[in-house]
Amino acid sequence: MENIIGLKDLRENLPAYEKKVRSGMSFLVMKKSKPVFRLCPVDSEDEELWEEVIDFTKIKKGGIPVDELLKYL
Repeated sequence: MENIIGLKDLRENLPAYEKKVRSGMSFLVMKKSKPVFRLCPVDSEDEELWEEVIDFTKIKKGGIPVDELLKYL
């Protein structure tokens, strides 16, 4: 059986759900009785697929707003 939670509950209790996900639990997040997304742990194998392309905090402290970034694309 899948763990189902509401989006509002997730927002209000994010640290608790983060801890549960880190321990291996997964959740289906619902909004108005419709599934919105699945919250699940990142497998160690998946972490190898990610690579840092650019760290915008090294360019400007706090990062770059997405609107500013999109102007250059």
